[in-house]
Amino acid sequence: MGRAFEYRKASKMARWDKMAKTFSKIGKDIALAVKSGGPDPDTNPGLRRCIQNAKGANMPKDNVERAIKKASGVDAEHYEEITYEGYGQGGVAFFVECTTNNPTRTVANVRAIFNKFDGNLGKNGELAFIFDRKGIFSLDKSLIKLDWDDFEMEMIDGGAEDIDHDEVEVFITTAFEDFGTLSHKLEELGIEPKSAEVQRIPNNTKEVTADQFKSNMKMLDRFEEDDDVQNVYHNMEITEELLELI
Repeated sequence: MGRAFEYRKASKMARWDKMAKTFSKIGKDIALAVKSGGPDPDTNPGLRRCIQNAKGANMPKDNVERAIKKASGVDAEHYEEITYEGYGQGGVAFFVECTTNNPTRTVANVRAIFNKFDGNLGKNGELAFIFDRKGIFSLDKSLIKLDWDDFEMEMIDGGAEDIDHDEVEVFITTAFEDFGTLSHKLEELGIEPKSAEVQRIPNNTKEVTADQFKSNMKMLDRFEEDDDVQNVYHNMEITEELLELI
């Protein structure tokens, strides 16, 4: 299995999506996509991706349409994308992606969370070397009508670096630069992904003690509860033994 797949699987086992938070995150993604490319998904690939992710998260169609309408109105909120970097217990690196209409509030909240759990907020750019930006696609395996070998060749032609699967899902990893190419390839094949996201995958992991793991997971929980935080990435090594502590 590829490194991105193993990291994603471990993180998924350790974290369960909170539906309200997921819908809020997609709503902000929609607002940013509409701002940059307009409200028509036929001419805005970023918005099409958001709509695909909304379907994959079982977000009601009415919610999606309201988010698009709100984002394209004259009273639409102005959101900014801001990232923060810091360290948790045991020297674990944390990369926090935020979408906010109030950067002053956001940085204060992020700093307070790091401090609460004896971590520290660092300078932007300090952790760039620890994380690789990758395109991560999740597909319903039943939608693939091609012979598996032919499907793999098509994906490789579209820029796939890793292709992994279990009984029901297929996970495809691309370089950040090939995200759009693979999206187009899937469209050509008539395959709509359950989700298509750019994620930050650690190129090395940090071993931690049980106490450090618990503290870092509590900090992760707190970040994920913050309304301004869209994604949190870390390089903590998650073992089966540590998962049993959750």
